[in-house]
Amino acid sequence: MRKTARENAFKLVFESLFHEPDELLSSENLEKLKPEEQKFFEQIINAFRNHKDELKEKIEKHLKNFSYDRLFKIDLALVYVALCEILYCETPSAVAINEAIELAKIYSTQKSHKFINGLISAIIKEE
Repeated sequence: MRKTARENAFKLVFESLFHEPDELLSSENLEKLKPEEQKFFEQIINAFRNHKDELKEKIEKHLKNFSYDRLFKIDLALVYVALCEILYCETPSAVAINEAIELAKIYSTQKSHKFINGLISAIIKEE
């Protein structure tokens, strides 16, 4: 049930990395989801919207040999969604990381899942 909500949230977060969507929680985005998925989708998007700057600082702090601006935007969006789930939606870290890795296998490069796993793990160790 959460997979569809998570994937749609990922797509919207990805889009917002290039430009600010007019309304992250537009009816168009919610119409795609079943009623039970809408709450989870809203939680992720609200967490991202309310904590984006704080999350960006955490990400930047843990980057090694990378700059934030040069990160692959798909990977960055997956990290944001996983961190929102872990820190603000009470999703167990192992579940959020695994789901981010599964989405990375679909949408990103072959090596991205290792980068995403390492970055998220480093960040949550400090929490």
